[in-house]
Amino acid sequence: MKFFNKRLISAILLSSALVACSSDDEDEAPVIAELTEIEELFEAEVVWDDSVGDGVGHYFSRLSPAIAYDKVFVSSRFGDAYAFDVNTGDELWNIDLSDIEDERGFFDDAISARIAGGAVTGYNKVIWGSENGDVFAIEEDSGKLAWRAKVSGEVISKPALDSNLVIVNTASGALVALDITSGEEVWKAEQSVPPLTLRGVSGVSASSGGAFVGLASGEVGVYILENGQQGWITEIGEPSGSTELERIVDVDVTPVIMGDKIYAISTNGNLAALDLRSGREVWKRKYSSYRQLTVAGNQIFATDTQGHVFAIDRNSGIEQWSQLAFTGRSTTGAASVGDYVVVGDFEGYLHWLSKADGSIVARHEVDSSGIYNTPLVHNGLLYVMSRDGDLEVIKTPEIVTVNND
Repeated sequence: MKFFNKRLISAILLSSALVACSSDDEDEAPVIAELTEIEELFEAEVVWDDSVGDGVGHYFSRLSPAIAYDKVFVSSRFGDAYAFDVNTGDELWNIDLSDIEDERGFFDDAISARIAGGAVTGYNKVIWGSENGDVFAIEEDSGKLAWRAKVSGEVISKPALDSNLVIVNTASGALVALDITSGEEVWKAEQSVPPLTLRGVSGVSASSGGAFVGLASGEVGVYILENGQQGWITEIGEPSGSTELERIVDVDVTPVIMGDKIYAISTNGNLAALDLRSGREVWKRKYSSYRQLTVAGNQIFATDTQGHVFAIDRNSGIEQWSQLAFTGRSTTGAASVGDYVVVGDFEGYLHWLSKADGSIVARHEVDSSGIYNTPLVHNGLLYVMSRDGDLEVIKTPEIVTVNND
């Protein structure tokens, strides 16, 4: 089976605020790789699909589905939030986060809720955050509002739930812990923010009594869940260059915890493995990214700022393979499913790559609006939402090798 590329008919809106600096007076056009035909090993199967309002549109909202309680929870940027049955795709409830308290009059214009963080689930609740500084806690079974809290800064990354807390990292540099039952603030830790940063912040990973987060200063830090006091802090991105733009080293990717290690990557910086308890550097390699890392088995899968995909040994930091076919295609982070990792791109294609060597083995088009966020994997199925709000649940067929010996 062969798959042919479709022609690029418009310029790409790059999904990064990072701009390449040039000594020439004239700007160079971005290089965008065209897709080439491939021999497909299989054809992906759509199990069910549905629509989630208008999706994230042309915004760079890091919204992705969450799966728990046999439901799929997902929202558009405007605030159309849904719960679907995880097996059938039947809609169970929907709410309007832009008018959650039903205050809008008949003649009032609808105003976007600007949902940009979430969803995350736990304690029988679904949590979303917004660029307006709102945190919404929704009852998972009924879709009714449990509480709504206001925090000091935009919530543009996923919160974390642990120890009866909702921990939110805001764009203003405040790390805020809210009570899961009431939404009341329990503690707040202020972080310094450089004068120039990318449009994005790290989500929070909670483990072993700590909230681990990437910082705009190029550091990874841990805060004690009980009181918000800072524990260790380790630099993984060293600023360099003569301009503020060149010195951007934000750690905007949520750190990944695996065993006694934590893995983090910075923009214009490094990929690093750190000791979970001490923050001591185990190894560090030169990679730059603002896309989510995935750790599966002994491999780390990273998508760099150019759209290239890499597999790195998580114990040694040694690169195993690289796939350079997606230059300039705003490639998403990689999702691990079976023997493959899957990435999306700005034209709405999903690409299956072999974990063994990075070769492209299959392709599937969701829709032409593009895919911005890393697909979610649950029970071997891919959950992916396009920019226009098309939600697809996709099965990757198992390849049976026949032994003729």
